[in-house]
Amino acid sequence: MSGLKPDERSFLETVERAPILERTLDWAAINSGTGHIAGVSAMAQHLADAFAALPGEIRLVEPAPVEKIDAAGQSYAVEHGRHFVLSVRPEAERRVILTGHMDTVYAKDHPFQTCDWLDDDTLHGPGTADMKGGLSLMLAGLAAYERAAPTLGYDVLINSDEETGSLSSSALIAELAEGKLAALTYEPALPGGIMARARPGSGNFAAVITGKSAHAGRNPEDGRNAVVAAADLAQRLHAARRDGLTVNPARIEGGAPNNTVPDLAVLHFNMRPRGPEDLAAGQAIIDDTVAVVAAAHDVAIHVHGGFARPPKPVGEATGRLFALVSRAAEDLGDTMSWKDTGGVCDGNNIAACGVPVIDTMGACGGAIHSPDEFMLASSLDTRARLTALALYRLDRYGLAA
Repeated sequence: MSGLKPDERSFLETVERAPILERTLDWAAINSGTGHIAGVSAMAQHLADAFAALPGEIRLVEPAPVEKIDAAGQSYAVEHGRHFVLSVRPEAERRVILTGHMDTVYAKDHPFQTCDWLDDDTLHGPGTADMKGGLSLMLAGLAAYERAAPTLGYDVLINSDEETGSLSSSALIAELAEGKLAALTYEPALPGGIMARARPGSGNFAAVITGKSAHAGRNPEDGRNAVVAAADLAQRLHAARRDGLTVNPARIEGGAPNNTVPDLAVLHFNMRPRGPEDLAAGQAIIDDTVAVVAAAHDVAIHVHGGFARPPKPVGEATGRLFALVSRAAEDLGDTMSWKDTGGVCDGNNIAACGVPVIDTMGACGGAIHSPDEFMLASSLDTRARLTALALYRLDRYGLAA
């Protein structure tokens, strides 16, 4: 850590691994799968209690309404937990935003519920890397920064629905990101501590196909087979994939008894556009393909959903933010690199607001979204110091080239 100045050393030395790890273990013991509302609510309260150590106002924000499409082609409301927001120095001229999520991919009845140690540094457990460890080290980094005569204001947003696309928090993300100098998001670092650079966008869709039922033996010609139309739509969408745009038809629901021409089917599919032009092309492909299939099969098709995650390109300001963070890591005795990744996160939504964002500031680990998920405990205090130092230097020097 030879690159640190004496004033930087003074507040960074206050960061200790033990309390960050203890908090991570406590939080990982809480099942906060997105759909487990009681668990998410418990996690939100734990966050409120812990982050109360920082100055500022804490509030729990109600989720925006979200609807999905069921197998019968009908919309239904999806329940989400409240979102955690901490606002510190809201009057400050320069402000940043730090974001994370309290939900995990592990449902209440998932068998992966407890932590154990694989070795002295490797903690195996649900949500340890993604992202209970990241939330814990974020708090430690902010606490250290608060000991450094801070002048930056900041908002902390920890939402309850990131793992399912942040549909009930996207408007809140945009509201809090507006006008911010920079953003730090606490997704886990890639294997080897590599940071995510550009990300594609993502859109989830449900196409409801309505045909006409008829007897499969007596008068099938009078029917309009919705399942056949759904299969045709899936094939055509899949064939439209190209460089910069992936298309994944994922599931067809609906149908009828074997002696009946089915009059209803629902096709669920995902698209991932690499850049803004690919997003526009993806939407055009959906519109054109739906029109062709509807005419060819004489069915009605209504598409629900949209591109909830815009593509996240890397601009000049983001490059300067990465340079600041990577130099801070180097001065702390670490090395940092970044590369493009295929995943999406709230960093996509923040970047769409014109705010430079580094979205893998969390703990190092791997095998996320699986029963093999693990976190490296040694990254907790290292990454907490990185948060504190990056904020301190943003405070003192901004994003000057």
